[in-house]
Amino acid sequence: MTLVAGVDSSTQSCKVVIRDADSGALVRSGRAAHPDGTEVDPEAWWTALQSALAEAGGIDDVAAIAIGGQQHGLVCLDAGGDVVRDALLWNDTRSAGTALELIDEFGGPQAWADAVGSVPVASFTVTKLRWLREHEPDNAARTAAVCLPHDWLTWRLAGAAGLDALTTDRGDASGTGYWSPFTNDYRRDLLELGLGHDALLPRVLAPAEAAGTVLGTSTLLAPGTGDNAAAALGVGAGPGDVIVSIGTSGVVCAVSSIPTADPTGIVDGFASATGDFLPLACTLNAARVLDATATLLGVDHAELSRLAARAPAGAAGMTLVPYFEGERTPNRPDATGALHGLRLANLTPAHVARAAVEGLLCGLADGLDALVQLGVSARRAILVGGGARSGAVQALAADLFGCPVDVPVPGEYVADGAARQAAWTLTGSDWPPTWVLKRSSMFEPTHEGRSAALAVRRRYASVRELTAPSAGP
Repeated sequence: MTLVAGVDSSTQSCKVVIRDADSGALVRSGRAAHPDGTEVDPEAWWTALQSALAEAGGIDDVAAIAIGGQQHGLVCLDAGGDVVRDALLWNDTRSAGTALELIDEFGGPQAWADAVGSVPVASFTVTKLRWLREHEPDNAARTAAVCLPHDWLTWRLAGAAGLDALTTDRGDASGTGYWSPFTNDYRRDLLELGLGHDALLPRVLAPAEAAGTVLGTSTLLAPGTGDNAAAALGVGAGPGDVIVSIGTSGVVCAVSSIPTADPTGIVDGFASATGDFLPLACTLNAARVLDATATLLGVDHAELSRLAARAPAGAAGMTLVPYFEGERTPNRPDATGALHGLRLANLTPAHVARAAVEGLLCGLADGLDALVQLGVSARRAILVGGGARSGAVQALAADLFGCPVDVPVPGEYVADGAARQAAWTLTGSDWPPTWVLKRSSMFEPTHEGRSAALAVRRRYASVRELTAPSAGP
């Protein structure tokens, strides 16, 4: 049996799966926590990776490994390869103001969409570079190379032998704000617009091109990719599939053969890990909406689902807009949440639970609508992530999304996608291997449920507009 390893180095933890390269069967796994916060010393990721690999039994018998990592995170290296400062993560919103500066300086939202397929927001790497330049000019001046979390971990596995050995892939590079999915090349003018000077950037590998080998072993290093592109690989998504991931953030993305350029900034025109494109809309508030509501009501997640099922569609007029930590879709980094329509008759735990689930799904449905409006096909939604395990979320998603919803058996789909990429790199074939994905259940929208869901979404849209005005284009 030939083994491959996949890594998910996410915001919260590092997860490792080791699978059979031919069938995808899980052989063993490991996990280690990451520190909390929106800025983290990258060394903590390396320590967690070593712990997770050890728990998974090591990689002495593994033929290839790939890293799937949280997107956008800013890792700055000096000329000697040392980390300049703690990495700023995707969910660090301090660069919201600099995003507006960059949009204006480059000629507006349309110019950005035409250049790199996306309009920069606080999460993007390029806006964090501008923040660094304005607030920590000495650190900006020391920065000789800029990379992303997955790039840095791949480089460390290879032995960190010189900055020119840094590599990345299309999927992760497309989230920086200075790489174009249209030309498959960096826009160094945009890098300099952010950082203030040029810097070494990782070489962008082809989808199954090896990055080298793990230091001191024959284990092949696959390119790795960003977490969303890895998840698409992990669930085996194809054209017409929309992946809806409910984790720390909420992500709606679709495999597409054509690039997108959305000047509204709602849809980011990312690339996939397979050579296609991955238009994507992201919300800052996802599974933690359920966490916070469960805490508020003093119940666990199972009881939260049961409570939500007891309340009617629309929660008798109660609407939750869950912008608890600002929001990215729409771009309102300083917004706060809103609970609207409170009455004596609906101020019950069941109605609050229902409003939380509906508010979470309405935010994701807005992202799905934005993809469809750009011509992206959405024949089926694949629901993954920790929040997808909620029975209430599963039951309501199809009607609110307006399409069938497929819920796979819970798994580590970012790590699985990375493992699949590792197997692909090992074979050198034109396409990744076909691994059979276990399905848990399928939900279809109903006429009655869809009618009620449309009313819920109309009410949500009206309350959404009562939140703080947009800080973006």
